[in-house]
Amino acid sequence: MPQSPPSQTAGKSASGTKRPLVLASVMIAMFISAIEATIVATAMPSIVADLGGFSLFSWVFSGFLLMQAIFVPIYGKLADLFGRKPVFYMGVAVFLIGSILCGFAGSMTQLIIFRFIQGIGAGAIQPIAMTIVGDIYTIEERGKIQGYLASVWGFASVVGPTLGGIFVEYVHWSWVFWVNIPLGIISILGLTLFLHERVEKKPHSIDYPGSALLFVAISALMVLLIQGGVHWPWVSAPVLLLTIVSLIGIVLFFLRENRASEPIMPLSIWKNRLIALCNIGSLTTGIVMIGVSAFLPTFVQGVMERTPTTAGFVLAMMSVGWPLSSTIGGRFLVRVGFRRMALLGGFMLIIGSLFFLVLKPEQGPLMAGLATFLIGVGMGLSTMTYLVAVQSSVDWQTRGVATASNMFMRILGTTLGASILGGILNSRLNAFLLGHQDKVNSRLDISLTNQLLDPAARRQLAPSVVRIMQDGLTNALHSVYIGIFILAAVTLLLVLFLPKPGSRAEKKTSAKAVHT
Repeated sequence: MPQSPPSQTAGKSASGTKRPLVLASVMIAMFISAIEATIVATAMPSIVADLGGFSLFSWVFSGFLLMQAIFVPIYGKLADLFGRKPVFYMGVAVFLIGSILCGFAGSMTQLIIFRFIQGIGAGAIQPIAMTIVGDIYTIEERGKIQGYLASVWGFASVVGPTLGGIFVEYVHWSWVFWVNIPLGIISILGLTLFLHERVEKKPHSIDYPGSALLFVAISALMVLLIQGGVHWPWVSAPVLLLTIVSLIGIVLFFLRENRASEPIMPLSIWKNRLIALCNIGSLTTGIVMIGVSAFLPTFVQGVMERTPTTAGFVLAMMSVGWPLSSTIGGRFLVRVGFRRMALLGGFMLIIGSLFFLVLKPEQGPLMAGLATFLIGVGMGLSTMTYLVAVQSSVDWQTRGVATASNMFMRILGTTLGASILGGILNSRLNAFLLGHQDKVNSRLDISLTNQLLDPAARRQLAPSVVRIMQDGLTNALHSVYIGIFILAAVTLLLVLFLPKPGSRAEKKTSAKAVHT
């Protein structure tokens, strides 16, 4: 097994490194990346009112996610080749440039282009931040520290909407992007002053063809998932073309990686059973997460007829359960073991999804909040365990790319989940409305859901139409919850194949974890 450079082994960082201050700098960087989704979502009505282009505004989110997903594995490999700091600097700098440009956007098209730039930079922030933590903390400490990092996402999800509303109401929507500038600069200065790393100087051969093939394959796949079933029918020429391009790109990428001297994503890491299972688990938990966060507010507002504030409170319960369980679980991870902790997380996901299966409108938002809290607990225990396990099963030279592979699979899971579960919701709702068309005089259509979610517009609808729409939405969302339950069950099943405590595979992982 390759030896980790002494200056880079966990808990043995180069002389002069101040771990608490490095951790604070990393958390600040993760905060500006985490807050982007919630703070921008709050400002979008004002942005659309100012710039126009309502039909394009979904790309403000999709473009950011697309670029982030593509560049995560690329940055991970670069961090292993050239060290964490230069790659982190590059990512944060690109992110801040994109943030400045977004604030000056004069049209929706410009904003989307600048969000692409932001996403390219964001692809470096989370995986490199996690990798730095894996470098400077020991296996005994990583679980607890991952809990602190998870709390950043919970804090961002709570603060983001409020901060976005304040900027829109009292200043200008541009500040939802410009607020990143001072925080990003503080993060760069913190790592410059307090993180000292010595990277072995040797000639490197960057796999540019592999990077290009990954870019083409993942771009085609993500555009297909984002646009398919929304702007293009699933059976259409653009969908078929993108499917072919993505498949060919993936095959050529695998062929290239097998021949490259320094592949952008070494396929050998996927031969490690623990890494493969943890990464697939991150994919399934990503689908579960987006299934809850994307569709539950529709149920609370459209069926329960509660306010957006109430829907936000219900969803925020996941942000409470996630960092809480991650922090507590991290303290016992080494004592309990990866497999037992992941099993506990999988069971919590199952219990939370069962609550969703029996959720009814008359039970009110408290029951929905309890369900999301349980899902959050399961997510916190699972994702923390997967990441620490992956980082602890590799040496320094591959920790960056291994961490990035885990992050990439979770992002891919959220995109897959939004597409697949969204397709289930639309098809089930459409079938329900067609089956009840003869019960009302007016035309039933999925587009009526927009009015159902607006209290003022809902009052303009006939009571019989409202009732049918709410029943249809409940029925369709129940199908989504069944999908979430199935994915939670798959996640738990995957954990059962992780190395058992005391097994040869588990001892090998533990030995490497102690060494690295």
